[in-house]
Amino acid sequence: MNDYKMMVDAYKEAGGDDIFSDSEVAHVVLERDKILGMHAVEGLEVEADKVEANKVKVKVTVREGYEIKNPVHMCFGVLPKEGKQIIDMNVDIQKDAHVEVVADCVFPNAVKVQHIMDAIINIGEGGSYIYKEHHFHGENGGVEVIAKSDINVEAHGKLVTKFDLLKGRVGKIDFDYEAEIAEHATVEMLARISGQKDDLVKIREAAHLNGESARGILDSKIALKDQAEAEIYNELTADAADAMGHVDCTEIIKDQAIARAVPIVDVRHPGAKVTHEAAIGSVDSTQLQTLMARGLDEEEASEVIIQGLLND
Repeated sequence: MNDYKMMVDAYKEAGGDDIFSDSEVAHVVLERDKILGMHAVEGLEVEADKVEANKVKVKVTVREGYEIKNPVHMCFGVLPKEGKQIIDMNVDIQKDAHVEVVADCVFPNAVKVQHIMDAIINIGEGGSYIYKEHHFHGENGGVEVIAKSDINVEAHGKLVTKFDLLKGRVGKIDFDYEAEIAEHATVEMLARISGQKDDLVKIREAAHLNGESARGILDSKIALKDQAEAEIYNELTADAADAMGHVDCTEIIKDQAIARAVPIVDVRHPGAKVTHEAAIGSVDSTQLQTLMARGLDEEEASEVIIQGLLND
């Protein structure tokens, strides 16, 4: 079986759709530093080059005025039990251009695997970039994910990032995302993660609402059990008139899990407003009793509530 088919099969096993043979859907498939498949469509330019062992440089450009009809699919991963993948990502969404990207990262057999992503993202005036990243790590807990993104959103632009890891073990995650938001532009950063055993989750998401009427939402929902630990740092700064934002962190813990949430709200203009909410605790007892009254046992009822939180 060739590497391309193995990657696509792993992607499908993780819940992905069969889209790689569709000529109207742009895609990139990378296994470690191997570029297994790549397809672009009108208005979209995709370049991928191996620059050194285990490292690939990827550049995505959406040309001015284009709206890419179908989501662009990216499939990244490491198939063996051990390996390393470093991706140097550069995204350029030009003026009034629009695209949605679905990225699936699959590490089904990982025992000792590193996945490192370093991204620079620029969204031009009036453009939009929606990035949905799904991870599947297998059951061994042997994945370490280190991701850093420097983001710039120009006037009237829009950025949405959504990360979820709901299948398999987390292993270790360390995110550091920072965004600069211009006037009338918006940013939404969403994270949904389920951790267990000795998983470790560390997330820092920061957005600076620099322009008039800029908008921002940082929203993290984390569920932990066993001895899993999480530290969530959400920072929202508002520097301009009518800039508005909200920080929301919800963490549910069971067993000996440990959760920390640090919402940082920094308002530097009298006409700006930022709110925050952080909640850490066990499953809501009222919801739990309601579900148990309908015939579920405590473990089943807890799982229903947690899945409802993570799929919100």
